[in-house]
Amino acid sequence: MEKPKHIVLGITGGIAAYKSLFLIRMCRQANWEVKVIATRHALEFVTPLSIETLSQNRLYHDAFAEGFERDVQHISLADWADAVVIAPATANIIGKLANGIADDALSTFLLACKKKVFLSPAMNSNMYEHEAVQANLSLLKQRGVEIIEPDTGFLACGTYGKGRMEEPENIFKTIHAFFASDFRFQGKKVLVTAGPTYEPIDPVRFIGNRSSGLMGFAIAESFVQQGADVMLITGPTSLVAHSIKKRIDVKTAAEMYEAVMAHFENQDIIVMAAAVADYTPKETLPQKMKKKEEVFTLELKKTTDILSELGKKKKENQYLTGFALETENEFENAKNKLQNKNLNLIVLNSMNNSGAGFETFTNQVTLISRKGKVIEFPLKEKWEVAHDIINFIYTELN
Repeated sequence: MEKPKHIVLGITGGIAAYKSLFLIRMCRQANWEVKVIATRHALEFVTPLSIETLSQNRLYHDAFAEGFERDVQHISLADWADAVVIAPATANIIGKLANGIADDALSTFLLACKKKVFLSPAMNSNMYEHEAVQANLSLLKQRGVEIIEPDTGFLACGTYGKGRMEEPENIFKTIHAFFASDFRFQGKKVLVTAGPTYEPIDPVRFIGNRSSGLMGFAIAESFVQQGADVMLITGPTSLVAHSIKKRIDVKTAAEMYEAVMAHFENQDIIVMAAAVADYTPKETLPQKMKKKEEVFTLELKKTTDILSELGKKKKENQYLTGFALETENEFENAKNKLQNKNLNLIVLNSMNNSGAGFETFTNQVTLISRKGKVIEFPLKEKWEVAHDIINFIYTELN
């Protein structure tokens, strides 16, 4: 059995401190050991009893407290930790770490620790954007500290802006990926498509589907975390992925086709997770259509089958993955698609499985490869499914 990971969680004084309790629970559910160092002000937002109950370890908060282990705490914890997470990370602790200040239990520990550090900033947007804070964050990045970018939204102070601490689920996924990743795809170029396409009827209306883009984004982020050079081409979605530096946004199937074909040739791995429309209106009206007739007929034409075109063009050293969302004869339809479109791998998910498909955070897939290998996975969160898919691809390539 794998040895449990050791996480030191630093909690500082901000309203987002309550989110750290959820993060502790997630780590414990993953069978990780968690020890918490809290600042004095953090304990004005969360209680020692809550922290100790969830972590099942004693809280560290006073560098000069009596009753702890005989060895020096900040040194022993630094040796014990596999990774360090500061969530929330206030401007104060960011400044201390950047400038080598050690005046409490947490800041002293951080200077003594040589393990991987993750910072999840949380503060007012004006504070976050202040040049001093940004300079400190930039300096910490250069030293190898990973910054988990804050969200944009309504803040505790009543304003709207960037500064909300990232959700615990995403912080956990980042840590999990760090432990899972060995940069197996270092030097590989990967193209991933995601999201729906919108086929315009007029300037207001369109034909689309329910794809959120979450599965494709999870796959793209997983490849990034394992060292790949990722190009993400996505249809309309509200999703943001700070780790993905190369992103092209498109709307229609035709735009998706053009973008994919422009970047396809130099890619090592292509994962077509986008839900591209099969049909598009034959004509797009230049003005908004008025409601007149009792029955309205819309004439459609086929879009270009991007996956089929890639199957015709792909080279021997390129690995092409497609998706099949089916409602009947699932396995046979997916297997036919795998063969007919010259794919290396098809990811089958069925609309008949509860919790799978569009508009959910979970998915249940079966992987079918050209080599005849078939693996059926249970229902999982989409970021876990993404890891299953890229792990399978790695096995196939090696």
